[in-house]
Amino acid sequence: MAGRSFRFSLPSGEVGTPDIAVQAKAGTLIGFSLQTADKSLTNLRHAAVAAQVEALFKAERTGPVELSFKQIQALAGVAYRQLVSANEDEPGRPRDWQRFRTLLGDAADYLDPDGDGKTSPRFDPKAAERALKSLFDADAFLASEGLRLSPKSRAAFVQAVVAALFKAADLLSIRATGDYSPDPHVTRYPEWQAPAPAPEPKSSQAVHRSPSGAGNVTLTGLVEGWWIEAKATGRKPSTHESYANTMARFIKHLGHDDALKVTPEDVIAFKDARLAEINPRNGKPISPKTVKGSDLAGLKVVFDWAVDNRKLWSNPAKEVTLKIGKTKRMRNPGFTEEEATTILRHAANHQRGDERATTAAAKRWVPWLCAYTGGRVGELAQLRKQDIRHEAGRSVIHITPDAGTVKTDEARDVPLHPHLVEQGFIDFVDRAEPGPLFLIPAKDGDVLGPLQGLKNRLAEFVRQVVADPRVAPNHGWRHRFKSVCRDAGIDPGVRDAIQGHAARTVAEAYGEVSITAKANAIDKLPRYKIEGPQDAAIAPGPSTA
Repeated sequence: MAGRSFRFSLPSGEVGTPDIAVQAKAGTLIGFSLQTADKSLTNLRHAAVAAQVEALFKAERTGPVELSFKQIQALAGVAYRQLVSANEDEPGRPRDWQRFRTLLGDAADYLDPDGDGKTSPRFDPKAAERALKSLFDADAFLASEGLRLSPKSRAAFVQAVVAALFKAADLLSIRATGDYSPDPHVTRYPEWQAPAPAPEPKSSQAVHRSPSGAGNVTLTGLVEGWWIEAKATGRKPSTHESYANTMARFIKHLGHDDALKVTPEDVIAFKDARLAEINPRNGKPISPKTVKGSDLAGLKVVFDWAVDNRKLWSNPAKEVTLKIGKTKRMRNPGFTEEEATTILRHAANHQRGDERATTAAAKRWVPWLCAYTGGRVGELAQLRKQDIRHEAGRSVIHITPDAGTVKTDEARDVPLHPHLVEQGFIDFVDRAEPGPLFLIPAKDGDVLGPLQGLKNRLAEFVRQVVADPRVAPNHGWRHRFKSVCRDAGIDPGVRDAIQGHAARTVAEAYGEVSITAKANAIDKLPRYKIEGPQDAAIAPGPSTA
């Protein structure tokens, strides 16, 4: 620790007045002024600093820790409650919190704006943390909790805490108007529990024995054990499929299924082997993003569960990572007007060949549904006949997890654009058999496998006419819809509700966005004009190599 600088927080002693941040360099001792001659305030600050120093020493002894997604949200909730409790009695003026939000926006510019995994070109959690420092000192906060986070967990924490501080600022802005109605986020964040240190083996042989004394711990069994718990807490089947596939590849690489024999060196070798592997679908090497975000992430989660449940002494994947350079964005991630029109004309002119009727129907209608709703392609490709109804004078689609999967696990209703009705979509639905419109479930009733296959076929269908690899063939509609909505002057809260994005503020989360409000917004969208002959395919843009 010697020579390193640390930040500490001195209580102001006054309600509504922010704490004072001080910086001190560690040597033989850590010394700094408490910045007061008042005896009672000296005692208050001395006790607070002593607790922070003890927590700091604990964090240094423990070393960097990896937190689960739930733990990160819980930790962000601590920051949320601290900001609210420190200012709730004397919240000041609403415009004070508007300025606070503006400064938070400087940090948010470097993060994932929609929380959907599609980051901006400026994505840089460290830059976000620097921009955040005037409002929230992550070093001091983590030290006060006795934590040092791994780079991955720290980046995820910065993302989560910025979102939490936005919510706190919105609540305090409401409090500043005299509204002390119940906090809508009081139950949002799970209770924070500091991670327990992993038990240390008494000898080099101990790492080969399960802490619970079990003599046989398989990698396959770990995945299934994790899934029993994860399923009960709402994790998606697609996550289980991804982790199970990763573990199956890992077992094949190792040549055995014995979890007690796995070492960090095994994980590193697996990582290197995956990076050298060729994807049979496109003939290209497996992307580093897939190796880091899917393979390594899956192993870390399952092994963490194994440690927490006394199946293993330690997580062999914990310190294994992969540094990924920032991807250059050479174009907007949404379809251009020309690309969108070309895809929709391609869809409208599609004729069924030897493919299933449901697949042909998907190619005909799903691109149009994406264009006029901004929905995720999987949400629309899994629509069932019963998910389309008539309400408030409009045809409405009901996007629901009951049909298969929805990223947010929240159902929503979206009115159809009149152009879709005029083209005959409702007539198509009326003629359809009960059940899914665009896919055939597996014999056991599963739709997720068939859905993934259909999404792949839809992507290939789009690639026939828009070959530019810099735009996602399915997700490009989500970005384009946002742009079209902005041009049409549609209220941000309404467009977010249509697309299934979370409300950006506490105020926007109050009440509901009605079918009428959504319909009025949908009606503002310009019609796509596809008259004329089929366009030729749009070639990819210039090479980004």
